[in-house]
Amino acid sequence: MNALEEGTAARIDFEKIRRAAASPQGLIPVVLQHAESREVLFVGYANELALAETLATGKAVLWSASRDELWRKGATSGDELELAEVRVNCEQNALLYLVRPVTGGVCHTTGPSGAARPTCFYRRLISTGELEFVEGSSPSG
Repeated sequence: MNALEEGTAARIDFEKIRRAAASPQGLIPVVLQHAESREVLFVGYANELALAETLATGKAVLWSASRDELWRKGATSGDELELAEVRVNCEQNALLYLVRPVTGGVCHTTGPSGAARPTCFYRRLISTGELEFVEGSSPSG
């Protein structure tokens, strides 16, 4: 079991933005939200190339800050996200991709059924400072 992804100890990574900012790519955050349910699926990054590919293909394409490469969501997992709309925030320094999951899965982690979770936000932070699984998303079910 991967304790970071499947555990209940909070290990919030406050250095992620600093590492992304150190990338040789000019990056902005992208919130990916389900076009119908409006549930937030996950947060990623885009550079100009990722945005251009997203608009050209109609599929969510991001920039992997950790691998420093273009990330076509679903290229290896099959969990593609069809683009409905791209929105830009007021300061034009963040994007919102409204998407529709093609296969139902979104996250690279799997739920109790063994299928990709429908969102990366499957745990909540509780008052004790620990994490609690949202109903139906814990490793044990």
